[in-house]
Amino acid sequence: MTRSGRVPRAMTIAGSDSGGGAGIQADLKTFAALGVYGTSVLTAVTAQNTLGVTAVQEIESDVITAQLDAVMSDMGADAAKTGMLASARIIATVASGVERHRIRKLVVDPVMVAASGARLLHADAMATLKSKLLPLALVVTPNIPEAEALVDGKIATVDQVKDAAVAIKRLGPGAVIIKGGHRESSEAIDLLYDGRTFREFRAEWVKTTSNHGTGCTFSAAIASGLARGLPLPRAVDLAKQYVTSALRTAFPMGGGHGPLNHLFELWSKS
Repeated sequence: MTRSGRVPRAMTIAGSDSGGGAGIQADLKTFAALGVYGTSVLTAVTAQNTLGVTAVQEIESDVITAQLDAVMSDMGADAAKTGMLASARIIATVASGVERHRIRKLVVDPVMVAASGARLLHADAMATLKSKLLPLALVVTPNIPEAEALVDGKIATVDQVKDAAVAIKRLGPGAVIIKGGHRESSEAIDLLYDGRTFREFRAEWVKTTSNHGTGCTFSAAIASGLARGLPLPRAVDLAKQYVTSALRTAFPMGGGHGPLNHLFELWSKS
């Protein structure tokens, strides 16, 4: 509950993962696990499992707009996040809806490639992402490869991570958090930059192949914290702890990159 006694609400604007590990399925599980009521705006349907993506059907702009309007005109959202927005058309549609409904607490996860390697963002959509959506974000959450794509350069050192965060911040978001957990190390270190200071968030690096949907889950957890009224650094800290626990307790599923255990607290009690 929020301080006013109302159930916090978060909205995911993303694609569907038929395997349940990423996309809106991961987001809605994360919202529920963190005590937030979740709503969704579907941008694409993917045929997907732990081995990869076999088909993608993008949703028409008028249907995306209708979903967003339906949620915001009645139920509203205390925070929202975006995930897979495959094309310039979809990005522009979502950005227009975010502006129209004055969604201030927006987490942008710039999804570009699935864990299996399938490309989920058209090459010609990058300019629209930068110009139309990033300026509307309270925070953007790229991993290292996504940050490299956004700045069009390689990132190999801590100083280069900081330089990339500064460059991405200049594109207009309120803050940038660059995730470092995809690189094998003793620690998974994420760097938050708000335009003034850098802050590191550290956790153990969990060695597992059950890591499909990690980025979706992280951004959804941040949105959950924001929906509950937490300041951004506290929401990021909560998200970091949640993802680490979901990775640590993940179970085998399928023959490839399996899902996180989003409901680890519930399952531990059953």
